[in-house]
Amino acid sequence: MTDGDATGTSAVEPGDTETPEGGNPSGRGRDVIVPMPLYKVVTVFSTLIAVVGVVFGFMLLDAATLNVSFLGGLIRGLLSFLGVSVAESVLSTVLAALGLAIIAFGAGVYVIGTRFRARGMGKSQEDSNEDSNNNG
Repeated sequence: MTDGDATGTSAVEPGDTETPEGGNPSGRGRDVIVPMPLYKVVTVFSTLIAVVGVVFGFMLLDAATLNVSFLGGLIRGLLSFLGVSVAESVLSTVLAALGLAIIAFGAGVYVIGTRFRARGMGKSQEDSNEDSNNNG
């Protein structure tokens, strides 16, 4: 096995070949091989979306308490300005459900973003341990 370094060698095992679509022929199909510029874009934006989603989701969960929340007060003020009357319990439930959904969305985006690898990147440590145990 060779390590990926500046000499251009890759960390692909002799039996591992990449399909033209960038998939993994071993049947795992979890990693997607993409060019380095696309890998950087996916990594940056998936992490950004995940962090913003989780933080905003927790802000909505805080607003669901309707006690001393900036966002909760802002939402209540906006609804009263629009002339919409919503029971406190209904508003609390909707904000909590929306907060949990946004947190789950952020986590999902992050998980999908971690499936991308740039060409020449080695396997994760878990995969390489499995392969070394199966080959030896």
